[in-house]
Amino acid sequence: MRIVIALGGNALLRRGQPMTAENQRGNIAAAAERIAAIAPGNEIVVAHGNGPQVGLLALQAASYHEVEPYPLDVLGAQTEAMIGYVIEQELGNLLPPEQSLATVLTMIEVDPADPAFGHPTKPIGPVYDRATAERLAAAGGWTIAADGDKFRRVVASPKPRRIFEIGPIRTLVEHGTVVICAGGGGIPTMYDADGTLHGVEAVIDKDLASALLAEQLDADLLVIATDVDGVYTGWGTQEQTRLGRVTPDELEGMDFATGSMGPKVDAACGFTRATGQDAVIGALTDIVGIVKGTAGTRVSTG
Repeated sequence: MRIVIALGGNALLRRGQPMTAENQRGNIAAAAERIAAIAPGNEIVVAHGNGPQVGLLALQAASYHEVEPYPLDVLGAQTEAMIGYVIEQELGNLLPPEQSLATVLTMIEVDPADPAFGHPTKPIGPVYDRATAERLAAAGGWTIAADGDKFRRVVASPKPRRIFEIGPIRTLVEHGTVVICAGGGGIPTMYDADGTLHGVEAVIDKDLASALLAEQLDADLLVIATDVDGVYTGWGTQEQTRLGRVTPDELEGMDFATGSMGPKVDAACGFTRATGQDAVIGALTDIVGIVKGTAGTRVSTG
């Protein structure tokens, strides 16, 4: 079975943890154990988030005033390589020595007219109290938004349209390689009117990019791994109920938070509608059960 796994940001850095290399590696090592458990007999493709890492690099770049800070697309490429390196290493320590692994820096095309550019919603970087967030926003020209009782920087999150490296990724998968790609939603790029391709100051949603990746790879299953065991109605109330098997049409009439579960539900529904295959939203710790069909919220055609 060909499986695309979209690792949530919590798999790399848990909320509130210091953004150290040691913490990141420890979390990735734990995620690698889960992925390695389903690798035998399956073709595995791993995508992942990078919001905290991009935000950290942006903060570090801003502290050096001799040159202009690097744009988000370049920081996205840096984090794709950095995170891919650690995932490869930790998976390689668990899988048979003959198992090949590869990280592919992945450019993804977005539409210059995407309305997301006028309405930044994608959180990146650490959380701040209001006073600190407002000070940093004023200094850096950021847009900020509430994240619980804290605040974070938010940037534009345009929809992915095309994956440029889909051919090499497919070839690697077909030859038995575990591929890490589309990290952080891929590197956002767009064409100018004269046909020149260039990077964009944005972050593509990782789940929507993973759904497009899974669709174009003809995946049998899309796993959106997060820190909860499924999709809930009435989340945070006494009436909260986890959904088991559900259709895209049933999910369409429900309301989910734009900054958390909403994009995951949209991605799962889009993949299932486009391919007729299942998508599952659930906890990374339950991934064996997810693949077996006994865990998570499974979005299917019926």
